[in-house]
Amino acid sequence: MKLSILDQSPIASGQSAQEALQASLQLAQEGDRLGYSRIWLTEHHDLPGLACSVPEVLISYIGAQTKNIRIGSGAVLLPHYKPYRIAETYNMLATLFPGRIDIGMGRAPGGSAEATMALSDNFLQNVYKMPELVQELLNFLRDEFPKEHPFSNVSAAPIPMVSPEPWILGTSGKSAKLAAENGTAYAFGEFMSENDGVQSFKQYREHFQTKGILKAPKTIITVSAICAETEEYAKEIALSNTLWKIQSGHGERKPVPSIEEVRNHEWTEKEKTQMETMHKKLIFGTPSQVKDRLLTIQEKYQADEIMLITITHKLEDRLNSFRLIAREILNS
Repeated sequence: MKLSILDQSPIASGQSAQEALQASLQLAQEGDRLGYSRIWLTEHHDLPGLACSVPEVLISYIGAQTKNIRIGSGAVLLPHYKPYRIAETYNMLATLFPGRIDIGMGRAPGGSAEATMALSDNFLQNVYKMPELVQELLNFLRDEFPKEHPFSNVSAAPIPMVSPEPWILGTSGKSAKLAAENGTAYAFGEFMSENDGVQSFKQYREHFQTKGILKAPKTIITVSAICAETEEYAKEIALSNTLWKIQSGHGERKPVPSIEEVRNHEWTEKEKTQMETMHKKLIFGTPSQVKDRLLTIQEKYQADEIMLITITHKLEDRLNSFRLIAREILNS
């Protein structure tokens, strides 16, 4: 089983954004040491409790201080940007860190309506143009513009020896179809979707077209997981993530709460119901319990790789979760 990391650079209670970004570096270095395949950094704009708005900067920072782990965006929100600029950026990263750069593409706004308006013009129109934007970006990365195209003589320099690996990220059949038609790898965000990921993977595999250097379908399933020495402690530290997500969903601009803050929180009946629903998707427990759940997910989705997102208040709890899972699966 291949395992990877999705990191949102969460800001914990009592922590600064700078400390959250340093924690992302520490997580990447630990993932590199433990044998995780890749780490992707997310793009969010003015969202409470999340520090990374420009993953490309963090990718470069992490790439310079790790050795083997692949690094990428999860995802670059393409409707905000011109494909040429994204191609230049990721070709530059791939030149600096040969054979280690992924470019995950997504269509979400990554923030509020106000932040979206501040960031870009015509976002909604560009969402509808996502297939064209993806095609244009891939043509720059693959140098595949037709001779008659106005960009046929435009180079997204510097041209790396090993191109960034393109991925389409999504939570629906629409993203699966887009990945299949363009011959890219495909990552499904199971942790944030109510849609049928199995069906999306089936659609992707059945309609995959060989383009670029990828000769066969390639998939990642992303799940939320928290591992600890005991089931009780895993559940306890998981509640920080749960309460934070519930509060964020209510529009409260708060950091990830501590265990003590969670203990002192008076849960409403609505919040308790939300917690129960969220915990059905969250994988938490001892190393053996988490391994069993991940094996079940691997069998269900037949994914080539499982990507884990883990949010806790304490960095050490997050690092320890990845250590325990690596020891149980990668090093067993």
